Amino acid sequence: MLLQFQLADLRVFCLAARKASFAAAAAELGMSPAYVSKRIAMLERDLGVPLFHRAARRVSVTEQGEHVYASAQRILDGVEEMGQTVAGGRLEPRGTLRVTTSFRLGRMHVGPILSQLAQRHPGLEVSLDAVDRRVDLPGENVDLDVRIGEVDEPHLVAYRLADSPRILCAAPAYLDARGTPQDIADLARHDCLVLRERHQAFGVWRLSGQGQTRSVKVTGRLSSNNSEIVRGWAEDGHGVLLQAAWDLSDALRAGRLRHILPAWSQPLAIWAASTARLSQSAKVRVAVQFLREQLAEGEFALRHRG
Repeated sequence: MLLQFQLADLRVFCLAARKASFAAAAAELGMSPAYVSKRIAMLERDLGVPLFHRAARRVSVTEQGEHVYASAQRILDGVEEMGQTVAGGRLEPRGTLRVTTSFRLGRMHVGPILSQLAQRHPGLEVSLDAVDRRVDLPGENVDLDVRIGEVDEPHLVAYRLADSPRILCAAPAYLDARGTPQDIADLARHDCLVLRERHQAFGVWRLSGQGQTRSVKVTGRLSSNNSEIVRGWAEDGHGVLLQAAWDLSDALRAGRLRHILPAWSQPLAIWAASTARLSQSAKVRVAVQFLREQLAEGEFALRHRG
């Protein structure tokens, strides 16, 4: 069956779905609520499914509507991307920018930076999801995945945003009791707090410094896949921690942790993974450029003051 509907109707539907209100959608579009209701009713007729549950003041998307919404967004994004490609990426960014990142990085840095981005570009709608897993960008219709560590999926384009080296630290009480390591090899004799990560050898810390790279096998009684939990254990005096310098800034400044073996660190970077090249999408281009600028120098930049 060949479906016939207008792109304008898809835009009306998506806006009404996001606002959960025909009246609110009509106000933003400069139309009457009756006109919005009519266009959505025509779209429902053409598709043969109900898109909304209707109530007196609010509407909510049906299960069929959720599927239509996802497909409609892909269609509208495709049209937007085509326009950007034709214009050589020079247009003002518009549409929905879908971003994913980790919880702490999102709360402390990416979320506030995207707030500033949305203020700078009023035609841009931003959706940020904090997740603790690897994201399927094309399958989940994600524009940018901001992650710590390299992008190894061959079908994605990777943009380096900022350096994020990991450093070694421990609580003063632990160091007073067990002594301060003087060399990388000393870590094998200490309790170490191990962060379990995808694609990383468990319990092996690879560190660079003094013109060389060395690996050490570390052990300890406590391990977790969550960086905040591991950092809390370090502050409680359970052992030596290897974590991103920006993530330790507050604890180091307050004296809850102490930087050890400062000549050694684990080089790491924050990357943005995308299915789009910067020349193809204005929204991806401005997001990547703004994240680079703000993570380096802005109010919510990655800073290490330990």
